[in-house]
This record gives sequence, structure tokens and C-alpha cells, in this order.
Amino acid sequence: MENNKTTEQNPNLRFFTASEVAEILKMNTQVIARKLQAGEIGGYKIGKDWRVSETQLFAFLERHSNQQNDSGHDSKTIQAFFENGRLKTIPTIRNKRLIVLKYLVSKLDSSKVYTEKEINKFLAAFHSDVCTLRREFIINKLMVRKSGNYKVVTSNY
Repeated sequence: MENNKTTEQNPNLRFFTASEVAEILKMNTQVIARKLQAGEIGGYKIGKDWRVSETQLFAFLERHSNQQNDSGHDSKTIQAFFENGRLKTIPTIRNKRLIVLKYLVSKLDSSKVYTEKEINKFLAAFHSDVCTLRREFIINKLMVRKSGNYKVVTSNY
């Protein structure tokens, strides 16, 4: 009776076995079983078998999506490289460095033209190596420089 009541409250509630999840995701069943054991995929263990709700499956897929979050930045990378609002180190891996650079540029006013001194002061609040960061902005086409003035390139967002 209790189970019917839950189903009546949410008639769209669907559960999948580990092998069905593996088939949906085009992955090996053993890999799915390990992910379930580790808690990477949410699920319910009933006896020796696992059941994964459609909601849990979508949550797993969302966590592993290659799309950027709403702020346009990879929050895990930002959290890893910033501490108390300061950049701990400039990432050496290009895609992580680009995430950090885009994050920094997003803090600037895209309609304003900045002098080099203003950009240096802005960057110094985040990291001591302002020259490298400034140069990376230009190399990655996040900003343009002309006659010592800097402007944010808005088409990169």
C-alpha cells in the first residue's frame, strides 16, 4: 500500500537497474556498479541489486556535463585556484588557466577602457604576477591593448 501511495503521488517516478543504467549511458555494467558502490551515482541497494531513480540518473549526468554552469565559469577550478579572494597560483594547464582568466576578466567593466596602471592595480588584488596575467589576457584574446590602454573583448563570453 505504501509503495502505491508513493507512486500515486509521483506517477512519473521510474527506477532503473544497474544494467539498464549501463545501457542508457553506453558504459560497462561493472563500471556502473563501481560508481554506485562509491556513491558517485546515487541509488538504492535492495539485496544484491541496485536501483537508480530517473532523478538520480539526471543528477549524475548534470554533475558530469561538459557545459559550463550559469556563471560561465567552472566553479571547481575557481575554488581550487582561489583562496580568500586571491589567486594562489596561475594554472599551468591551459584550459584551467583560461577559466581563471575569464573569471578575472568578468570582474572588469566591459564598457570601460583601462590604463595599464589600472589593470595592474586590479590584478595586484588577485596575484603579484600582474605582467603574466595581463599578457595572458591579450594572448587569449580576452582583452585588446592599444597605446597602453586595455579593453575587455566581450565576444569571448
